[in-house]
Amino acid sequence: MIRYALACEHGHEFEGWFGSSEAFDGQQADNQIECPLCGSRAVRKQIMAPAVAGTKRTPAEPRGKARMMMQAMGELRRHVEETFDDVGDAFASEARAIHDGRSEARGIYGQASPKEVRALVEDGVPVAPLPPKPPTKTELN
Repeated sequence: MIRYALACEHGHEFEGWFGSSEAFDGQQADNQIECPLCGSRAVRKQIMAPAVAGTKRTPAEPRGKARMMMQAMGELRRHVEETFDDVGDAFASEARAIHDGRSEARGIYGQASPKEVRALVEDGVPVAPLPPKPPTKTELN
């Protein structure tokens, strides 16, 4: 896995994980990468120092604040999956129905297209992305 520091045309900074540099190039060419804050697909790699590991060493485990952040994101995701309703690809319509009072107020999660998310945000419906699943040890190596 490769982690890239990314930025959109509006200066929003975020990161993305890719199976290889070719995977990033292919997804970027197909306009599949977008800013999680504004939905812009004009995304570029930022300059970052490479993590170089010798052939006899295993990659270092995340330390300090990085480990704490990954643990907190994993706990948040686990909490959402255990206590919120998974509404699948009906997320946008159900979030709007809850916001408008047409459906029971409760925590939900699911999938929505970037276009649906932008429309929800523009209409004042509070939404946030679910943190990604933490990588397994095999994905880190």
